[in-house]
Amino acid sequence: MIVVGLGTVWILDGLEVTTVGNIASRLSEEGSGLAISSAQVTGIAAALYVAGACAGALFFGRLTDKYGRKKLFMVTLAVYLGATALTALSFDAWWFFLFRFLTGFGIGGEYAAINSAIDELIPSKYRGRVDLIINGSYWLGAIGGSLLSVVMLNTDIFPKDLGWRLTFALGVVLGLVILLVRRHVPESPRWQLIHGHGEKAEELVSSVEREIEAEKGERLPPPDREITIHQRKSIGFGLIAKTVFRDYPKRAVLGLSLFVGQAFLYNAITFGFGAILTKFYDVPSGSTGYYFAVIAAGNFLGPLFLGKLFDTVGRRIMISSTYIVSGVLLFGTAWLFDRGSLSAATLTACWCVVLFFASAGASSAYLTVSEIFPMETRAMAIAFFYAIGTAAGGISGPLIFAKLTESGVVGDTVLAFQIGAGLMCAAGLVAAVFAVKAERRSLEDIAEPLSTVKR
Repeated sequence: MIVVGLGTVWILDGLEVTTVGNIASRLSEEGSGLAISSAQVTGIAAALYVAGACAGALFFGRLTDKYGRKKLFMVTLAVYLGATALTALSFDAWWFFLFRFLTGFGIGGEYAAINSAIDELIPSKYRGRVDLIINGSYWLGAIGGSLLSVVMLNTDIFPKDLGWRLTFALGVVLGLVILLVRRHVPESPRWQLIHGHGEKAEELVSSVEREIEAEKGERLPPPDREITIHQRKSIGFGLIAKTVFRDYPKRAVLGLSLFVGQAFLYNAITFGFGAILTKFYDVPSGSTGYYFAVIAAGNFLGPLFLGKLFDTVGRRIMISSTYIVSGVLLFGTAWLFDRGSLSAATLTACWCVVLFFASAGASSAYLTVSEIFPMETRAMAIAFFYAIGTAAGGISGPLIFAKLTESGVVGDTVLAFQIGAGLMCAAGLVAAVFAVKAERRSLEDIAEPLSTVKR
């Protein structure tokens, strides 16, 4: 229930980003019902979506720590649903831009609320792989968005001015289904305990323990230690900032590095891949979805097959190696692209391999910042590092990349590839030095809660 109710938001995000990337060329065609260029869709609209996600993460992240995980992951999904529905009704470029921003605003809030809830509800033995696979499910949405765009952009089935609108409408339908499941996901008992709802936390945990004991037919072992918590209603933002940057400076550098590297790579390339195929390989706009579905599959398989190793081999080795390997492979792809050695199919194959490793690394960025800071700062820490890292790479990335690919000059696109590869390698080196040994450890052991009473 937790995985389906909370994890499926990444499917929505993947559906959103991929759909917009693939319908960019259709929206810019005469008769689409919207006066907008392809570069505006993959550049300005993409950057506004990411800017909205950054703003939403910060805004809702603070509210998530203050009012609870459950209230906010219901509110943020409702914001997403409303904005997506209104995007489908776009009649002018400014309307499209506005509701792409608000769609991102809802999705950004989801990141903070969902990642904090997942890590607080999943057992430490499996936390790494579950978190990675859930974050990697973004690419199931990307596959769906890619294949959906092939059907929706087929003018034999839907008129030019209707197919892309129905694509957004289907995202709303999927979101409503998730909303129904999410109603039954419990609040984080960790949040309840610290914020003065100890009886509710005890009731929830006891009911789960009773169910497990009934299934196993044996008593669960007692906790190996205990801590005393000073309950409080809220934590001030000043205390959160001081804790993250004064008490955990190395962890702050780690979180920022991981998010900047993956954000530039993914936001730049995800929004621009369809444009590369049509610009350099003359792939019809209605067929780009097939190619994107292939690299999306590679992205999902990475966390699926490598996720377990983050719990067994360990965080430091796996985070640093996935970042560095994906960066080196991307440098190789850029070199082959520059030589003219790649076709649309072989470029897609190269990206599939690159993103197999990059996806596991990118997912580990969310895992890392959600487990290496004290519980009271968790949602805000996720929001902050996501917002700063994504603003650096996710807003500038699409704008720069759209301009580079639009030029039609091979060297410009090669440069974009190399920038993304360099940042991934740099982040991997930072992880090799600063990554925290968090595998199979309780969240309270990794970072002691601020509310702990000293003895």
